[in-house]
Amino acid sequence: MKFLYRVFFLLILLVFFQCNSPQKEIDKKDVNADTLSIKKQQEKKIAKPWDSLNSNNTEAFLAAYGKQNPETKVIIKTKFGNIKLRLYKDVPIHRANFIFLTKIKYFNTTVIYRVAKNFVIQGGNSDNMYTQKQRRKYGNYLMKPEFRPHRKHKYGALAAARQWENNPDKLSSPFEFYIVHSRKGAHHLNNEHTVFGEVISGFDTMDKISKVKVGVDEWPVNDIQMTIEILD
Repeated sequence: MKFLYRVFFLLILLVFFQCNSPQKEIDKKDVNADTLSIKKQQEKKIAKPWDSLNSNNTEAFLAAYGKQNPETKVIIKTKFGNIKLRLYKDVPIHRANFIFLTKIKYFNTTVIYRVAKNFVIQGGNSDNMYTQKQRRKYGNYLMKPEFRPHRKHKYGALAAARQWENNPDKLSSPFEFYIVHSRKGAHHLNNEHTVFGEVISGFDTMDKISKVKVGVDEWPVNDIQMTIEILD
């Protein structure tokens, strides 16, 4: 009788372990799956897609982008020649923005659309539909001014264009820029537009561009195509 009782007890134990062992394995797999899912969600939150810039995250986005993209020298290429620019590190948001737009090749669809004789040469816009599409893609964001007492509108200064009407905070356009061509400078624009760089070579190219025929709106009669590339 004792022998039968022991056999019966062993059979019960065997059935118990067989029933529970697969369930433990399934539970383990379920836990691992949940852990992987949570990890992927966390990684997705941490990841910073460089295509997420919009009007709601402008400063934070460009501050982060600037840290990962420290370049300060670019070149504008035109049929009249090249213009090399140095961007200022102490104007971080505007510098990062210019580097960002250069790297996504936004400027390569634009033209030098304003030539104000003995004043400025302005670029970064066009009537190209792709250009307008790019602007809408990023929400036509604006940037807070970054005025610096030692960054003046001297000859060759690079600055951000902006709207003057209904813009009391003097917010900069991220897409349009101008270069001061007046040898006397344009100091009446100090603390009105953010200066974020300067020409380091190509003043002769600026002189050639300044001589083109323009319409009443100062837009060149013949479009001046340009491309901008990173140097270092």
